[in-house]
Amino acid sequence: MAKVSKTNVMRVLEQHNIDYRSYQFEKKDRYRSMTELPVFKTLVTVGKSKENYVFVVPVTSGLDLKKAAQAAGEKNIQMIKEKDLLPLTGYVHGGCSPIGMKKELKTFIDVSALEDETMIISAGKVGVSVGMDPKEISEIIPVQFVDIKIDEEVK
Repeated sequence: MAKVSKTNVMRVLEQHNIDYRSYQFEKKDRYRSMTELPVFKTLVTVGKSKENYVFVVPVTSGLDLKKAAQAAGEKNIQMIKEKDLLPLTGYVHGGCSPIGMKKELKTFIDVSALEDETMIISAGKVGVSVGMDPKEISEIIPVQFVDIKIDEEVK
């Protein structure tokens, strides 16, 4: 595995003295090879109120839009358009992280993240991730841990 170049997410973690481990993946389907690890994906949505929200769920699951809307206090929630992701967050599709976004958005992480001592999230660059203690993410951004994933596993 090649040396991972430092990303802004890694710099933010270091500024907050949070231990992390970096991962780099070269395969297109990089997370399928890590299904035994607690890997999470970051999804950005918009509510009926036009407010944006961030939801973090296991890569082996999906986001339950009804649970997400309820957590955010919205009537309904939908995924933002891919073209809107970069201007809003500073991240491209496949490299979006809840840490270090251009604008601080209300963030919800599925409660299953607390089942392990480590959660793996994008490091802000496609193919690069970081593993960290899920409880420490609240030292960087305000988060709520709630049940928001689809109950069955996504293949």
